[in-house]
Amino acid sequence: MDRYARQAVFGAVGKEGQERLLGAKVTIIGMGALGTVAANNLCRAGVGHIRMADRDYVEITNLQRQILFNEEDAAQSLPKAIAAFNHLSKVNSEITLEPVIADVNPSNIEGIVSDSDLVLDANDNFEIRLLINETCDKYGIPWIYCGALGSEGMTMNILPNGEGPCLRCFLGESDSLSGPSCSTFGVLNMITMTMASIQTAEALKILIGSDSVRKELLAVDLWGSNFHSIALKKDSDCPVCVHKRYEHLGRAVGSYTTSLCGSDSVQVVPPQPRNIDFEALAERLKKTGDVRFSQHALRFSDDKYEIMLFQDGRAIIKNAIDGNNAKSVYTEYLGL
Repeated sequence: MDRYARQAVFGAVGKEGQERLLGAKVTIIGMGALGTVAANNLCRAGVGHIRMADRDYVEITNLQRQILFNEEDAAQSLPKAIAAFNHLSKVNSEITLEPVIADVNPSNIEGIVSDSDLVLDANDNFEIRLLINETCDKYGIPWIYCGALGSEGMTMNILPNGEGPCLRCFLGESDSLSGPSCSTFGVLNMITMTMASIQTAEALKILIGSDSVRKELLAVDLWGSNFHSIALKKDSDCPVCVHKRYEHLGRAVGSYTTSLCGSDSVQVVPPQPRNIDFEALAERLKKTGDVRFSQHALRFSDDKYEIMLFQDGRAIIKNAIDGNNAKSVYTEYLGL
């Protein structure tokens, strides 16, 4: 326990609370600006098992705010989950760090989060957040919503078993959940670090069973120096936490594309996971462009596109115009 002595001596945690943290399992979905801070905080705090799920790889534009990564990670185009694992393994070798390179979707989210004591939202996609909301409600898992853009952020604890409103209570039946992204609107690293630190402080409270867990949504504007707590009411007719209808979790998943926030890239996900032979594919692709690969991913580029292909057949295609164009590039270049 010497490693955590300064934390355990804090009265609200104590030795018993520290032991609870060491026995806890937390899943973080998204290892970007919020997720890297959250993983760093929980690793150093001694959470015993941290699962880090992310679909993307490190780029130079990430380094402004994604604190676990460096220029070498970007040069190697390492998957973010792997880069986070590499760095945090040198911080705390006494806990379990589990990197998961995956696009979280209805077909795999239950396997990723169902054995967790707590789930942290650290992604930038409201469709995934609604999916987290439904899955955690189904399995009775607490989770913490967190988001940041510009100089502003919000976070909210969502507790199971009808203890308070869920995300669907908060959002209602909005058909459009899209909005400005960090690539067009900008984001300060100070707000992502602030919001993830608040989120992980709440995580410790939940994991040790504190009676100080915040019940309200917290909204922060660092540039305007404003902090507001907003009380939210549970929707008595909520389809998720009241009627247990899981519309997002029940969706069929086939091949699909997703535009990624903060880059001119489109992700292509095949209908079924595959096991790609990188060596054979690299041999074919080297005739038309630059190619290199590791055990985790293959990277190809020519004068038009840059493709990052993962072991399961998922690809991120830079400079694709839209989803249809990305699918065409995927088929033409990779032939998968």
